[in-house]
Amino acid sequence: MNSCRRIACTGNWSSGLNVLFSGVKTRRCSGAAPPLRRSRSQAAAAAAAAAAKNAPVSDKAEKPRLRAIDLARKIQQENTKPPPAEPLVSSQQRRVMELKQFSLQLQNVHPNVLAKHLHKSVLYQDKQIVVINKPYGVPLREDSKVTSISSVLPVLSKMMDGMKIRSNSQLLPCLGLEKETTGALLLVRSEEAAEHILNLNRNNQVQRKYWVVTVGVPVPSEGVIDIPMIERAVTGLQPHYKMALSPLFKMNDEGDGVTKVRAHRQAQPAVTRYKVLDSSNGCSLVELQPLTGVKHQMRVHMAVALACPILGDHKYSHWNKLAPQKLPECVLGKLGLEQSKIRYLPLHLHARQLTLPGTSEADINVSCRLPRYFTQTLNSLHLSLPDIKDK
Repeated sequence: MNSCRRIACTGNWSSGLNVLFSGVKTRRCSGAAPPLRRSRSQAAAAAAAAAAKNAPVSDKAEKPRLRAIDLARKIQQENTKPPPAEPLVSSQQRRVMELKQFSLQLQNVHPNVLAKHLHKSVLYQDKQIVVINKPYGVPLREDSKVTSISSVLPVLSKMMDGMKIRSNSQLLPCLGLEKETTGALLLVRSEEAAEHILNLNRNNQVQRKYWVVTVGVPVPSEGVIDIPMIERAVTGLQPHYKMALSPLFKMNDEGDGVTKVRAHRQAQPAVTRYKVLDSSNGCSLVELQPLTGVKHQMRVHMAVALACPILGDHKYSHWNKLAPQKLPECVLGKLGLEQSKIRYLPLHLHARQLTLPGTSEADINVSCRLPRYFTQTLNSLHLSLPDIKDK
């Protein structure tokens, strides 16, 4: 009412209406503006939230770039870190690892490497013969799987002659050893020398003594095994061939004597002299002297004739199957092995001594020290050597 009165008094209706409506508009705009601004901000926030929700999640977050100085510091920190502690290995596991590594040594090596090893292991040499210390697991003759000794003899001959270019010398194997046998190996420098040695061997003028560790104690402690041998087929899941005994005598029906039987045509005479050097913990150190040269003669005579197989002889410890040697629990405990790992145990058959009649009055007598695994087994089984110098 007061405003109307003021307008009427002035007498300017148009200006008063303008002032009135402008005041109304101004009040409405000023009162409605704040709600409008809040709704827009909320809408913008909601839109941003929806966009973030619908946006695909990246698999890998973008990594910040690594500076050169940071990379250098990181490498320096890694180099200064102490090496991780080695896992504890029991003595039993260490023994298995040593045997496994030993069974693979000098196999699949370069011929020159084997020749250098054999050159360092020469025990005796003269103008006619050479005696070397044969390592374990290396075959004498050609083998398609591993390097043989025969294949490196030309290189070994040149090494022994000082690597002369025009050297005509040669080395030939004579009185060989099996792949798993270690010890004194006889080589000759000519075919005439080889024929001479073979004639001496036929007349039992060459003495070869072997040391073996047997599972069991032979009874009697000294004697001679004279039982012919023959190769027989073994049938079953794994057909194979083995050397077997072909005895000339058998027990009579009364069981108080023996009767002679007819000899097999393919049987070969086999004679082995043996002597027990020491025995302990159900095992023995035995000296063998073969008087004949039949294949696997000593192994079959010990395993079948005396029922005392050589330690590590996985071939003749079982007749009807091919399987690792079965050892008593007491022997396994002394050796620090499990039966499941016994396949890594090498054959304990060592060519200990070689005696040849010399051209002069003195004979040639060569002794070969035992390999490391052999002496470790003797210590584990508490078997004593006859000579303290051989330890």
